[in-house]
Amino acid sequence: MTRPYRETGRAPPVPTPYVTYVDVSYGSGGPNVVAPDAPLIIQGGMGVAVSSWQLAREVSLAGHLGVVSGTALDAVLARSLQDGDPGGHRRRALEHFPDQEMAARVVERYHRPDGRQGRPYRPNPTLTVTPSTAAIELSVLGNFVEVWLAKEGHDGLVGINFLEKIQMGTPAAALGAMLAGVDYVLMGAGIPREIPKLLRDLEAGRTGGVTIDVAGATTRHVSTIDPVSVMGAHLPQLRRPKFLAIVSLHSLATYLNRDPDIRPDGFVVEGPPAGGHSAPPRGRMTLDEHGEPVYGDRDMADLAAVAKLGLPFWLAGAHGTPEGVVAAREAGAVGVQAGTVFALCEESGLAPEIRGELVAALGRDELHVRNDPRASPTGFPFKIANIAGTMSEPETYEARPRLCDLSYLRSPYERPDGSLGYRCASEPVDVYLKKGGDIADTVGRMCLCNGLMANIGIGQERKDGYVEAPAITLGQDLQGAHRLLKAHPEGWSARDALAWLCSQVDAPVGAVQ
Repeated sequence: MTRPYRETGRAPPVPTPYVTYVDVSYGSGGPNVVAPDAPLIIQGGMGVAVSSWQLAREVSLAGHLGVVSGTALDAVLARSLQDGDPGGHRRRALEHFPDQEMAARVVERYHRPDGRQGRPYRPNPTLTVTPSTAAIELSVLGNFVEVWLAKEGHDGLVGINFLEKIQMGTPAAALGAMLAGVDYVLMGAGIPREIPKLLRDLEAGRTGGVTIDVAGATTRHVSTIDPVSVMGAHLPQLRRPKFLAIVSLHSLATYLNRDPDIRPDGFVVEGPPAGGHSAPPRGRMTLDEHGEPVYGDRDMADLAAVAKLGLPFWLAGAHGTPEGVVAAREAGAVGVQAGTVFALCEESGLAPEIRGELVAALGRDELHVRNDPRASPTGFPFKIANIAGTMSEPETYEARPRLCDLSYLRSPYERPDGSLGYRCASEPVDVYLKKGGDIADTVGRMCLCNGLMANIGIGQERKDGYVEAPAITLGQDLQGAHRLLKAHPEGWSARDALAWLCSQVDAPVGAVQ
């Protein structure tokens, strides 16, 4: 077994700019191009730490691609430390961070050996186009910790999933993940055209950045990070991870593929039923009788066109069954990305009581997931599971005071004097309007940041006694979860899910040494 390079003092090998692919054959209609180490199953990067390091590690150990969610890992680290760091896992990971002074600063600021004892969580710095040193360090460390723990003690593949909509957090998060030796970066919820260059720049030790979408911008705004400035003499040789762009249409895959500067190493082609954010329908949005977006043939990717691009791809959204894996391979895909069957498994990061309620509702055939066109401040449709006491209930939604304090989904805008402000459609309506926002954008918006934190048991408990309610997201296709529950009435593990998904193909669940 090869130990992580930080433990050996050896730098990882520097990869070539793009992955070399080899021809293989799976018969008529199957894939003709695939990376030598391409995984059959990609475990989706879900919510805030629902795709936890524990889950990703189990999937990776089984020979597939375990993925941690890269959303809000700075807050996850800060809040876990304030809860005493149960098990000491995050402090153990921090002991392996190259810059121990930086790690010590965060531990000193946030760690509470006896927990919070009912006090609210201490706030962590919010994202801006030009983040503070404290914000950068916490983000770098949060992403390092999650990836390092997922990779600890084995050589399996581990990826991290970022949201293009959280642009301001991406540079620091990518650096932190690369310092931990992440193998894959995945990104959706937008057009991730600048990520390949960001990863190449960081590998080379150069300043890397992404262009920030700023409302009313009269100039280009870029959020950057200089790995040398952040890490100084502690910066090791970084290794560029492979990049998979999550797309919904073949036209976007074609666009990203045509220019080597923005070309990913592969694609995850995601259909409308997938959990979390999904692309809105093309053209004018039409809602059905349940108030959900109506998708048509124009919203479905042409898989033959994707296959012709010559890069490996995986299918996501209603493909999380053994038959879905077979169908994906017959369509030319390497395999599938699955989320819901892993979100409900034993290693999921969902709080145990929430996961228990979801599985119980599934067993009663009472679990439903709606595609809410208004819930997310991003403007993208967002899947919401109907569980009592969560933001899916109108009375729970109405009872929550409107505020925006985590601010991951807020958007920058340019003021008349050229300075930047920040607003979120889920913040108090009067505040949003004073910042130039449109009142129509505030209708039905949820605070997903706080709700997703509550999903994993680290929701804010405010001084006035208000406790944040969960906002649970799953995929709309529950067939795989239903079938797994019938086979495993007491619940299933990640390995149970993998064995079942692979049961109809010649790719048994393996083991990583």
